[in-house]
Amino acid sequence: MRPLHTTRTTPHPSTPTPARGTAPHRCVPSSPPVRGALALEPDPLVWGPPGAIPDERGLRLLGQALAEVLTGRRPPETVAGRLTDLAYRELVRAGRMIRATRPPFAGVPRVTEPREGAVEMCLLIHCGERSHVLALRLERRGVQWLVTDFETA
Repeated sequence: MRPLHTTRTTPHPSTPTPARGTAPHRCVPSSPPVRGALALEPDPLVWGPPGAIPDERGLRLLGQALAEVLTGRRPPETVAGRLTDLAYRELVRAGRMIRATRPPFAGVPRVTEPREGAVEMCLLIHCGERSHVLALRLERRGVQWLVTDFETA
């Protein structure tokens, strides 16, 4: 796994200030983004207090990145740090699963929390004439959320 650098971020003015020692943080990967690939925000899945559920925007960006990998428009190594080893091997093995006549566009994620420490979401992926569904399961590993499984139809 890549080493991570932790930086502090300033909370939104309407957000109550957390107790001392529990300030919102965000881990930033030390490696630069891949040229030509749509850049994800630096680790959008580690926000707020340690282990807090990722926000909708971060989940949509992750879905967008995975859709781009599944259409062959992004190399899988660009999302390797957001998947477990098993899920990453499955993503590489799956290769180009979605045929698209134009770049994919991920819709708003539908998110459920089946149990604490697990999030499941599905997104509609618009790809031209035909849309696809992408379903992801994320589990909390320490303070980071990782994709443990994915499906597309």
